[in-house]
Amino acid sequence: MVPRLNQVIEAFGRSSLPIFFTRDWHPSNHMSFKAQGGPWPEHCVQGTPGAEFHPGLVVPAGAEIVSKADNPSTEAYSGFQGTDLAQRLEKLGVGELFIGGLATDYCVRESALDALRAGLATNVLRDCVMAVDARPGDGHQALVEMKRAGVKLTTSSEVIKRMASTQQ
Repeated sequence: MVPRLNQVIEAFGRSSLPIFFTRDWHPSNHMSFKAQGGPWPEHCVQGTPGAEFHPGLVVPAGAEIVSKADNPSTEAYSGFQGTDLAQRLEKLGVGELFIGGLATDYCVRESALDALRAGLATNVLRDCVMAVDARPGDGHQALVEMKRAGVKLTTSSEVIKRMASTQQ
């Protein structure tokens, strides 16, 4: 998944298109952690190696980083929830999003559905997402739900091809 995401990131960079990364940025006492009564093991704690992007993921110097779920008493699966992502996209004139990353059945699904609600054309890169699948099939069900809502399911190679054709 990471090498395919890197190819898309590189294509966006060549086209001088804005690139955004969202991340969980939890305080150590976040309500989603099992120790606080939540469903998840401790993860993505601010300032720890577990909160860093995958070491193989290329994060260009000009990329915008959006931190979410940084309030200990609020869960935030969507990159739009409790952040200024919508305003930042609007300010740049972004009308279409391409989403890849983790996890199909949580953060990807919620971010894609919120993007639609924000009026953005929304694409999920099927080959650049992975599910938690807490219940087997959750990831597949999330893709079905997103498609039914109006998200376009595409692949990294389709997007790169599309971008190359617009540059000619």
